[in-house]
Amino acid sequence: MVRIQRRKLLASCLCITATVFLLVTLQVVVELGKFERKKFKNSNLNDGHAQMEEEPIHLHPFLKREGLTLNRKKTMAADSYPIMLWWSPLTGETGRLGQCGADTCFFTINRTYLHHHRTKAFLFYGTDFNIDSLPLPRKAHHDWALFHEESPKNNYKLFHQPVITLFNYTATFSRHSHLPLTTQYLEGTEVLKSLRYLVPLQSKNHLRKSLAPLVYVQSDCDPPSDRDSYVRELMTYIEVDSYGECLRNKALPQQLNGPASMDAGDFYRILAQYKFILAFENAVCDDYVTEKFWRPLKLGVVPVYYGSPSIADWLPSNRSAILVSEFSHPRELASYIRQLDHDDRLYQAYIEWKLKGEISNQRLLTALRERKWGVQDIKQDNYIDAFECMVCTKVWDNIRLQEKGLPLKRWKADITHLSCPEPTAFAFSPLAPRRSSLREMWIPSFQQSKKEAQALS
Repeated sequence: MVRIQRRKLLASCLCITATVFLLVTLQVVVELGKFERKKFKNSNLNDGHAQMEEEPIHLHPFLKREGLTLNRKKTMAADSYPIMLWWSPLTGETGRLGQCGADTCFFTINRTYLHHHRTKAFLFYGTDFNIDSLPLPRKAHHDWALFHEESPKNNYKLFHQPVITLFNYTATFSRHSHLPLTTQYLEGTEVLKSLRYLVPLQSKNHLRKSLAPLVYVQSDCDPPSDRDSYVRELMTYIEVDSYGECLRNKALPQQLNGPASMDAGDFYRILAQYKFILAFENAVCDDYVTEKFWRPLKLGVVPVYYGSPSIADWLPSNRSAILVSEFSHPRELASYIRQLDHDDRLYQAYIEWKLKGEISNQRLLTALRERKWGVQDIKQDNYIDAFECMVCTKVWDNIRLQEKGLPLKRWKADITHLSCPEPTAFAFSPLAPRRSSLREMWIPSFQQSKKEAQALS
């Protein structure tokens, strides 16, 4: 009888111990969850500014939890983490410890860390960068880092030397950036080689009875590149099916109306039926290459490209796209496209690389192989993580140099990290209709931003 009671008592103790352990474990999971990264890209981040005014959260709230203690060594290590403050926020987190290899940094959007002695770097999202709201006075040990993957139309100030040279580190679409984002819209070589959406040329020739040779899909009308003026002129020489809000003459199925459908399989299948896609960027900048270029290549359609002057450096092969810059007038471009449309052998030469699955451009292959981030790949960091870790690592490199009494390494951006000329308008003939948006908005905007930038120098 005594043995039975002892066994019951022992079983009760084990149950109580297990319950306590589970409760403590649950509490740890809850606390860890608070540091789970909330990644979202919202250039406005209306609630972010409200969060900035909160009191700084403790770097290690686990210290306050009952039953969870850190020894003295770990506490001292916690106090040594450098702070990376997102001044114009791209993330929505008020505090997170980020592990970057062997280095750890604390990332936050909370501006009350401005004068904290552990604050080492300020991170800026280019679209929201404002020269009227900067963390001044700038201290000698404060690094500034810029993340800007967008078009210059989002913030022209960054594209002038007095502004871009404010930054120590950059992640931009330029190949010259410290973290180049030139291939940000390309998942990898496999999607270029894929024949998933490819429509055989014989079928495309048959579809030409109801489809134009060219397709144009844009809903951001009259941007700085003045692309709509060019396409409007081109339409006077060759048939173009236009599905977007800009120059629309053909309607998409109802379920495909809206930005979310641009990556839908049904939308891809519509585009894949065409021989040529007008791939016109919204701005003309070296290395600014978007999905407008990569999408037709993925689908097995020949892109007729206008945008980055350096696009030849990113072609999968020498003959994989038609470059608008090589034709003096839309009339000449239309004539060449008609020639390809009527000659299967000439047209086939532009998609031969895809049919064979051969990408000969070593620059493109190297850029994809060596980039430190992935696109829609859960096995890799995204480019925001890579940017944060680049800054964190460089900050720690200098901390270690300082501890050894060695000179610090200084980095500085230059004008090649964001290179875009002043917008210009197409002028084909005195009788051509002239759009006012470029002259009334984009050119004055560029000129005004240049004056504001010069005021900083």
